[in-house]
Amino acid sequence: MPTLHWIGKEKVINHHLNVPYRVLEHSYGFNNGKQTGIETNSGNKIIHGDNLEALKALLPEYEGKVKCIYIDPPYNTGNEAWVYNDNVNDPKIKKWLGQVVGKESEDLSRHDKWLCMMYPRLKLLHKLLADDGAIFISIDDNEYQNLKYICDEIFGRSNFITNFTWRTDGNFDNQAKIKINHEYILCYSKNIIFFEYPKVVDPNISQGSKLFKSEIRNTIVKNGPKNPISEVQLPIGFPSDIKNGLIKARANSWPHYESDAIIENYKLINEVTIKSGWSSKEIFIEFIKNQFNPVKDSKGQDTTFVISKTGAIENIKSRVEASHVVSSLQNMGSTQNMSSELKKMGFEFDYPKSLTLIQYLISLINGENFIVLDSFAGSGTTAHAVLNLNRKDNRNRKFIIIEMMDYVETISSERIKKVISSYGDTEGTGGSFDFYELGQPLFLEDGNLNELAGEEKIRQYVFYAETKSSLNHNLLDLHDDHNKSNLKNQGSSKRDNKHFLGKHNDTAYYFNYERNEITTLDHAFLSTMKTKAEQYVIYADNCLLTKGFMIKHNIIFKKIPRDITKF
Repeated sequence: MPTLHWIGKEKVINHHLNVPYRVLEHSYGFNNGKQTGIETNSGNKIIHGDNLEALKALLPEYEGKVKCIYIDPPYNTGNEAWVYNDNVNDPKIKKWLGQVVGKESEDLSRHDKWLCMMYPRLKLLHKLLADDGAIFISIDDNEYQNLKYICDEIFGRSNFITNFTWRTDGNFDNQAKIKINHEYILCYSKNIIFFEYPKVVDPNISQGSKLFKSEIRNTIVKNGPKNPISEVQLPIGFPSDIKNGLIKARANSWPHYESDAIIENYKLINEVTIKSGWSSKEIFIEFIKNQFNPVKDSKGQDTTFVISKTGAIENIKSRVEASHVVSSLQNMGSTQNMSSELKKMGFEFDYPKSLTLIQYLISLINGENFIVLDSFAGSGTTAHAVLNLNRKDNRNRKFIIIEMMDYVETISSERIKKVISSYGDTEGTGGSFDFYELGQPLFLEDGNLNELAGEEKIRQYVFYAETKSSLNHNLLDLHDDHNKSNLKNQGSSKRDNKHFLGKHNDTAYYFNYERNEITTLDHAFLSTMKTKAEQYVIYADNCLLTKGFMIKHNIIFKKIPRDITKF
């Protein structure tokens, strides 16, 4: 498979592994119109901070659990002042990523900078995406080709679903020029084998049209008209009403075909010829009995044969349900309309994404309760879309949005408060969220644990590093079966000593840590352990147990902080 190379790629291809792990510090909760200092634990999160570090901070709780990701990264038009700095060690790359990107005529390396910014973020998004999930990425012509190449590399070309074309509002005043009024939305699955294609109606069809109302979609395969046929009626009495080798049915029962005979769900064995003339009342087609057999194509779709006046056979495949994915999106709102709507809410914001567009994309993901993540949150349209959809279909999707700019406090979060409560003539959706800031790094530069990060955050990190499972018991409503199983496996620290983390795959984990003391794994500590397991992994500062004793009792000692895995 062709791969894309650019200056600095070798420095960022594994940079996500070197991003410092920071804890999320809770600022406030917002619950049905009221702000509180207590966490709502609703599952809805707004995070203020660099999205690279914020995505890393989400791993212990959300790796492989996010079913829908939408991002609207900088388009790199040359007129933007995006300020993403990935702290890459190479001085040249660090200088590039630390500066405002200039116009292409002034700085030919801006595409390298953009790729260096995007690559590690996409790597972390891939980790967070669920096996049956999908990611949608908005982009325009400036970086479309580059984005497609690196997504093929990170997500896998075989997991590419489609490239949506979104028709935006263009300037059509001067018809003498060619107008650029399309943007694109690349869509990839995490694993195409597990992705469930949605049952959707083409958004470009108005609700008053026959195609919108009809459940039957037909496509002419051979010798037929080019336009899709919206409805098909079966010939009356076929095949039970067969007399003397003739099919008999009234022509006026087929208003879309008038003088055509239609044989549904049957396969032609031999040629069929017209015996009698065609009239407005009856049609007679001569054939030998049993020349038609029931048949479905390889996709399980019904097959129809239309027999015309000349006797030509026209093969029609009938789809009882709508197509899987519609790639051309029109009538999906615009940034101009969204800007006007935000002004009604009291906010000024340049180029916000259309609420209608994001709602449509999220609606393509099947499921009742799942997480929607947006790591380039902007004005907060993705969170708004989730709340709107939940109110509309009574589902329980959760949103996590990340924004590094300070307007997340004055625009993004304030917008979501109004959406929940109400604004203007718009009734509130109800709901809750928690607002977080990126906090302390878990490890200091010398490799030691940063005690200011807090013991509970350290415990969560260690358990995740060992098991790739979350220690957080507050997500039962998000991943019911998965987390109920985890909770059962982990056990409860109330039934064990305070250093017990949990049980996973019949291994019990203990983190013997005290902020101001040196801890020791010895027989006294073992006497406080209550959980029975096939194996024990115990962290401490020192160990006084003999090697033979630990082998006999399946005990693995890990030294703090040396043996704590960094990811």
